[in-house]
Amino acid sequence: MTRLIDADARGVWIITPTPFTDNGDLDLESTDRMVDYYMACGVDGLTILGIMGEANKLTQDESIDFTGRVLQRVDGRIPVVVGVSAPGHRVAGSLTAAVMDLGAGGIMLSPALGLRTEDQVYGYYESFINEIGEDVPIVLQDYPPSSQVYMSVATIDRLIKDFESIVVFKHEDCPGLRKLTRLRADEDAGLRRRVSILTANGALYLLQELRRGADGCMTGFGLPEMLVEACRLFFAGDAEAAEDLYDAYLPLVRHEQQPGFGLAVRKELLCRNGVIACARARAPGPALDAVDRQELEALLARLDRRLAGMGRPVPMAAQ
Repeated sequence: MTRLIDADARGVWIITPTPFTDNGDLDLESTDRMVDYYMACGVDGLTILGIMGEANKLTQDESIDFTGRVLQRVDGRIPVVVGVSAPGHRVAGSLTAAVMDLGAGGIMLSPALGLRTEDQVYGYYESFINEIGEDVPIVLQDYPPSSQVYMSVATIDRLIKDFESIVVFKHEDCPGLRKLTRLRADEDAGLRRRVSILTANGALYLLQELRRGADGCMTGFGLPEMLVEACRLFFAGDAEAAEDLYDAYLPLVRHEQQPGFGLAVRKELLCRNGVIACARARAPGPALDAVDRQELEALLARLDRRLAGMGRPVPMAAQ
């Protein structure tokens, strides 16, 4: 059963890594365990083949094989978004067709690298949607550090207004809290329809983003149960408890967000939890050395003490 995404998307949509074996091949057995783990954590959706999923290191066939395995394991229980961003429409379009046929809930698309004007950004999405059709739900990804493209609020509003298939805005501009506020204000003023806004940036600003109107997050973290619980507490009306929980994990959240290094930390945590068999990133990629592991041990021990003092369970990776 296919679960298509829509403008009511809410909660935690975890960005998954791609598990590899020691020799760099896809590890599909670990993929099954990873899906089971995220489902057990209570996530509301999965997003695969993103930047932290090392999508740019996969062949087209590998991307399709991995997507098929994830969708088979999920079995329609939650929606799955697939990143299809590519330099050209032909590559992105063929991957879109393949993953939607497999049962994906929608695609995530970032503007092509180096678009310089607002009209170029608009034209990129217009031509792509014309190519794939209007029935494929789209997550509009706004991540300037990767795309080197800045999308103004006016252009985002125009895209959402003109293309009904854009149902989620993935907000990861930084600094971007005022941008989020302006996007919600435009909706409240009736300038365009409402869409879901899910935030990223490794959850570094999660609670501030929720307070400014985000519907949740579409990001990754090595201990995703914290994201799920923090969002649950916030939406239940206990923002202070959500902040307290988040604060306990913040040193680890911050540590994992080191550019070019954080993927190794995230995979190490998943490996320690028995989720994936190998913490390897596909070459060229980051890896932890002995000192890195000592630092991680210290952070996990600190988290253990903080959570014990709060009367909260300790994640397996910290035990």
